[in-house]
Amino acid sequence: MRLLYRERTGVADGYLSGKVAVVTGASSGIGAAVTRALDLEGASVALAARREEALREVRATLDGESLVVATDVTDRTQVRELVQRTEAELGPVDILVNCAGVMYYTLMKNLREDEWERTVEVNCKGAIYCVGAVLPGMLERGRGHIINISSDAGRTVYPGLAIYSASKFFVEALSQGLRLETAGTGLKVTTIQPGNVATGLLGLSGDAEALKLYGEPTGAKVLDPEDVAASVGHALKQPAHAAVNEIRIEPRDEPS
Repeated sequence: MRLLYRERTGVADGYLSGKVAVVTGASSGIGAAVTRALDLEGASVALAARREEALREVRATLDGESLVVATDVTDRTQVRELVQRTEAELGPVDILVNCAGVMYYTLMKNLREDEWERTVEVNCKGAIYCVGAVLPGMLERGRGHIINISSDAGRTVYPGLAIYSASKFFVEALSQGLRLETAGTGLKVTTIQPGNVATGLLGLSGDAEALKLYGEPTGAKVLDPEDVAASVGHALKQPAHAAVNEIRIEPRDEPS
């Protein structure tokens, strides 16, 4: 591939003007909201998820330079190709936002092992593969920002979400270890830890017993995906010497 990345000619007044971002899970929910927020601030964005048509629908709402790359984050080769294509067409990756994720309410005793495995594949391996694909280039250039969308369940275990919580504890440990190992290199690593967000994740769960016990709405106003995107923006807005390591954001009426 001999494509050379293009200089930005679109939105140029935002604080991310001239930056290139990769957003996984960009086809819906938090990922789509983050994509729109980064585009609004002038970043060129590569949108990645499995559902190409849904990605194109999100892309149609953007004003700046963008790229759609259908990607399964559980496939290491596809993730590498995502980053390679982004850098060929948009430029070196400055920002990675790992939004791809799944969540299943399930009781351990019900042994829904396919859901356990899918959680580990997407939430854990997907995060590793994405970090691994951008990390060498960021370290070589002496700059970059990796933002992992974790969860408040990555800090507190909730019943019915043991496997999901374990996967998000993994993301927290991965992020902390990476942050410590790369201190002084110019890399920033942030985890965003949302509470209950109005996305389609709850619809993935098939364990009716777990949903009845622990997945029923509380009646509280939950977060919108745009609230989480604003937290991503806050981390990205900091000056070069300042790093926001963690942001925990929850519905006001669902404290934990």
